[in-house]
Amino acid sequence: VRVGDWMIAIGNPFGLGSTVTAGIVSARGRDIRAGPYDDFFQIDAPINRGNSGGPSFTLEGKVFGVNTAIFSPSGGNVGIGFAIPSNLAKPVIDSLMQSGKVARGWLGVRIQTVTNEIAESMGLPEDRGALIASITPGGPAASADIQPGDVVLEFDGKKVDHMRSLPRLVAETGIGKKVDVKLWRRGEMKDVEVVLGQLPDDEQLAELGQAAPGNAPSATDSAEIESLGLTVNALTPELKRQFNLADDAKGVVVTAVAGGSPAAGENIRPGDLVLEVGQDEVGSPPEVQAKVNEAMQDVVPALR
Repeated sequence: VRVGDWMIAIGNPFGLGSTVTAGIVSARGRDIRAGPYDDFFQIDAPINRGNSGGPSFTLEGKVFGVNTAIFSPSGGNVGIGFAIPSNLAKPVIDSLMQSGKVARGWLGVRIQTVTNEIAESMGLPEDRGALIASITPGGPAASADIQPGDVVLEFDGKKVDHMRSLPRLVAETGIGKKVDVKLWRRGEMKDVEVVLGQLPDDEQLAELGQAAPGNAPSATDSAEIESLGLTVNALTPELKRQFNLADDAKGVVVTAVAGGSPAAGENIRPGDLVLEVGQDEVGSPPEVQAKVNEAMQDVVPALR
């Protein structure tokens, strides 16, 4: 299905009975913030309340989507409708028919967007992929040696162009399947294999997230990093209580951010945890200071 293709939508708008409307596919891959798996077709065939769940057809009669939502300031059709791609709906339908519930693939990671600044700092040629922010203990990624700071560039032979592409690719992949994952780690490509698990419910996720308590930090000092405009402290029981941090939290905690500083410009706030600098783990304020100083030495000569 391509942008500009003619299509037909079927539904029951306002309870009037079966209705057929025609239009074109306006866009692909729309993210309407309905959930982590957003990948909608945008269509301009008139869709109104009651059309949800109806099929979107090609002119050859092939179903390519499920009518799902509209964008409308007034509540009526304004020519912007959305349909779930059939490729995304089919595994859900199969799962419901087989087990009566939706079972999705699970990688066990938290991810974030790869910005231009992050890509440059990591030596990535372009700002694409999904940056691993943290790993769920006991999850599939942890067993496959995927680490925080890795950037997922390919999953099961498919490119990960944007952060939001990864959850969809994982959800579409069969539970228990062994998948090849291409990562960017510390300036070079790395291939790993991961066996996908089944997405657990909230209670199971909470249990998995309860890692064994770590050792208390030995350093109790702080460091004011003027080049970034922030102050960091070693983790203490008092700071954990103050910033509502987990007992097993690691790294160092940000305790102050100067207004108008580079740190403030990146939305770093007191209570944030610094886990790595330059993809190297840090456990004390002097380590953070040393890593920042090392990075500054590399940057300043280039600026001159």
